[in-house]
Amino acid sequence: MSTIYDRLMNDAPYDQWQSFTINIISQLGKTVETIVDLGCGTGQITTRLARKGYHMTGVDYSSDMLSYAEQRASMERLPVQWIHQDLNNLNGIINQDVAVSYCDVMNYVTQEDELRTVFQNVADSLKIGGLFIFDVHSLFHVEHNMVNQTFGEVNDDVSYIWFCSEGEEQGEMYHDLTFFVSDQEKYSRFDEFHHQRTYSIDFYARLLNDAGFEIKHLSGDFSLKNENINAESERMFIVAEKRSDK
Repeated sequence: MSTIYDRLMNDAPYDQWQSFTINIISQLGKTVETIVDLGCGTGQITTRLARKGYHMTGVDYSSDMLSYAEQRASMERLPVQWIHQDLNNLNGIINQDVAVSYCDVMNYVTQEDELRTVFQNVADSLKIGGLFIFDVHSLFHVEHNMVNQTFGEVNDDVSYIWFCSEGEEQGEMYHDLTFFVSDQEKYSRFDEFHHQRTYSIDFYARLLNDAGFEIKHLSGDFSLKNENINAESERMFIVAEKRSDK
């Protein structure tokens, strides 16, 4: 999927993720030099923040994604450190001012014990007072706009059909994707299968608290106004600060 990821994500709101990060840091009065991007993919957000002068580290489980990310940073001569790691086994990253994780990366952590581990790993990577900024699908979005739906797109170079099916647990969904990619002579088919789950805000708050975080900002759909959430918000943004008493 890494070979076509950027084409598929051409309309993704990368600039909004970048702006949200910068503005929420300013809004909370933080002085930030170092940021680690967890689940960085092909480095779209990582390199945008690097251009703004932050010392960036990008972490991803996919070596193929990291290869594209490294090429992007190298072409722009951006000094980004790229690390191939699973967030469940995150190590060697310490004293960061901020950790970001966007584009529903945390929804790929589908078990409570694993999410606890990831949150603790993030806490261990941050300075006291450091921020953990991430987004997740809302339960409303999963239940009303995603599960049991079929999506598709047809272009000359790449086309796909995407079936999203409901899991057994609330907020759980499975994505069955089939892609057809052109090399200008023929189309090749490949398939991807993804598993995601989202939880209530109260659930995330409880696990964050257990990991030593305090939620400082909660909003929907890129809003910078704290607690600006409505019943139909699709993407939830959570900003948590690492406490000194953990």
